[in-house]
Amino acid sequence: MTTLYNDPAEFAEDQFAGFLDLYSDRLRGVPGGAVAHRGATPIVAVVVGGGSGHYPAFCGLVGPGFASGAVVGNIFTSPSAAQVYSVAKAANQGRGVILTFGNYAGDVMNFGIAAERLRREGIDTRIVLVTDDVASAPVEEKRRGIAGDFTVFKAMGAAAAAGYTLDDVERVGREANNSTRSFGVAFSGCTMPGSDEPLFTVPEGHMGVGLGIHGEPGIHDAPLVPAKDLARILVDGVLAAGPISPTSRVGVIVNGLGTTKYEELFLLWNSIGPLLREAGLEPVDVEVGELVTSLDMGGCSLTLMWLSDELETMWRAEAYAPGYRKDNAKIGRLRRADVAAETGESEQTPATSEAGAAVGALIRAALQTISETIHAHEVELGHIDAIAGDGDHGRGMVKGADAALRAVSGSSGGPAWLLARAGRAWAAEAGGTSGVLWGAGLEAAGDSLTDTRDHYTAESAVDAVDAFALAIVDLGRASKGDKTLVDALEPFATVLRTEVEKGRPLDEAWALASTEATRAAAATAALTPRVGRARPLAEKSIGTPDAGATSLALIVESLSHIVTPSRAGR
Repeated sequence: MTTLYNDPAEFAEDQFAGFLDLYSDRLRGVPGGAVAHRGATPIVAVVVGGGSGHYPAFCGLVGPGFASGAVVGNIFTSPSAAQVYSVAKAANQGRGVILTFGNYAGDVMNFGIAAERLRREGIDTRIVLVTDDVASAPVEEKRRGIAGDFTVFKAMGAAAAAGYTLDDVERVGREANNSTRSFGVAFSGCTMPGSDEPLFTVPEGHMGVGLGIHGEPGIHDAPLVPAKDLARILVDGVLAAGPISPTSRVGVIVNGLGTTKYEELFLLWNSIGPLLREAGLEPVDVEVGELVTSLDMGGCSLTLMWLSDELETMWRAEAYAPGYRKDNAKIGRLRRADVAAETGESEQTPATSEAGAAVGALIRAALQTISETIHAHEVELGHIDAIAGDGDHGRGMVKGADAALRAVSGSSGGPAWLLARAGRAWAAEAGGTSGVLWGAGLEAAGDSLTDTRDHYTAESAVDAVDAFALAIVDLGRASKGDKTLVDALEPFATVLRTEVEKGRPLDEAWALASTEATRAAAATAALTPRVGRARPLAEKSIGTPDAGATSLALIVESLSHIVTPSRAGR
């Protein structure tokens, strides 16, 4: 919700005063809005506008290469005809005015009245409506304007900056609108300043399909889906209503509505991009971020503008506005590095003995089991970690285990080579403390072995476990009793070695050791953390077992079926 305000009724005016002070280098305030400082050569004035609450639309788009002025209404409210007239009159440089805005009844009425008044005074004034929202109506003329406002405004601003006549700026604007389509979804409603309740709510586990940007709910609700499936919904929705166009090049916006984070939008683009390319489209200068928002609304939208040669020039043109800057002189094309050459990784599998290949197969099976186990317990591990940490242990372990498995899949190498690859991959992908520790431990286990032995024994497995444990203790600087994975790892390694030295078969020794690890992990609930991220919240963690110890115990227990007399040395 909107938390910072003085008088909710004055929110729009108060925030705009701060905006004008911040960006006085490129614009100035006038009654009703803002206008850009003029350049040496007069240009057609492109005046954008609508209600507040959509930043950087609309006032954040005022500046060289973009809008000449912006009319600023109250939150989600059309500016008055007097405000539109005032801003347009101030922005006019003698070459005519374009008024451009989303297709909403209040805006159409007030901008239309202002246009008539300007024309009566001899100022040639045109109107370009934005009608990009394909979900809002089947007929283009009745569609409202959402994030496609940005592409249309940008095209006309660039055309004006290039010295186009009023007729040509209008023509470019209409072509841009006819070539632009948007489709969006909402995850949550937005809350007006001073209000306790959002303007609308979305049922738990659902999303509003076909959002508006003035606090309107979606056209209908649908179950919330993973990002890759949402990408398909957005792409299919836009392409189904796409214009008849000879071009395959498209300007693209993946737009956040206010509280959908940039990282989520980047993730979404990772699925949208391939879908567009599969459809035969070539994305050009993709914009991913918050360009047309709705206060604190959760949601996102996809906008495509099919690019003629002229529209592509306008889309890629430079601009310098408070909420959007593009400096083509500073945009270089970076060569993609050869990752393998950069890291020095060798893809060539070293020679291995028949016994080494057999143990290598065992390593791959073990990593498959580890991945499945961690996936099954990811949420549980995250909840445990969230008590006194940041809740990322389950996710980090999943990323590490999956990376380790990918690194060895399809390989026929021996145990030393496979464990070293798995360890490096785990550390690189998982990150965080546990990622580094597990990566180092796996590499150390691999270093304790060789790939060319004629025979591997139970003692070989014990040596590898000891090397794994020693690397983690040395690197993590934790001791038993510190409430870390060491509290489960050390008892496991001790029992395993003791039982094997007694002559017990490896599978039986492993089962006894994993039982001890599970008991020790559960006992960490009574401990107070003395190292790591949980230490500042030590008291809060009492009563909850350590996430690292718990995941270690789950893993060694799951490997009991891998360590059998027929698959490992005795």
